[in-house]
Amino acid sequence: SGHDLKELTDEQGLEYHAEVFQTCSEILLLWRNHPIPVTAMVNCLATAAGCQLVGSCDILSEKSSFATPGVNIGLFCSTPGVALERAVLRMLVCEMLFTEEPISAQEALLHGLLSRVVPEEQLEEETMRLNRPVGLLGSLAKAAFYKQVCEDLRTANHLAPPPPTMVNNVALQDGQEGIKAFIQRTKPIWSH
Repeated sequence: SGHDLKELTDEQGLEYHAEVFQTCSEILLLWRNHPIPVTAMVNCLATAAGCQLVGSCDILSEKSSFATPGVNIGLFCSTPGVALERAVLRMLVCEMLFTEEPISAQEALLHGLLSRVVPEEQLEEETMRLNRPVGLLGSLAKAAFYKQVCEDLRTANHLAPPPPTMVNNVALQDGQEGIKAFIQRTKPIWSH
């Protein structure tokens, strides 16, 4: 679900409302900037800030629908729009923001909001599998990806190849373990 609308009545005042929305935005930025991927296990209707949460995660799953129904109650879901616009096609975000109509998990998958859709009975198992410990490599990979994603192509190409990201990755104990295991056709033994 989204925000608790009881927090947004006149009794609390504008300063409190600003604090609620600022806190929500800061939490979602913390997730985006967290060193390891953040996974959401979704099995219901995710609305407004809940939809923003989904758009701010790295890997997502299943039997869900997604909506930004603020227009129904006189609120425009502008902050969920920030996360959604960065995850899916702009025209779909406009449709979601300007109508109260939810999109299905299959539509969300088709448009890039979800990375996969699994049967409800497999949801927890698949989420845990995707959320397995990724150690230092996951931290490096996530940081490198998000560092370059908002840059122009020339700048991004200078950030992605050696140096420093790939060179630093190769220098890691797990990087060397993976390379040796691949060459020797053995299973790697990860230290992280």
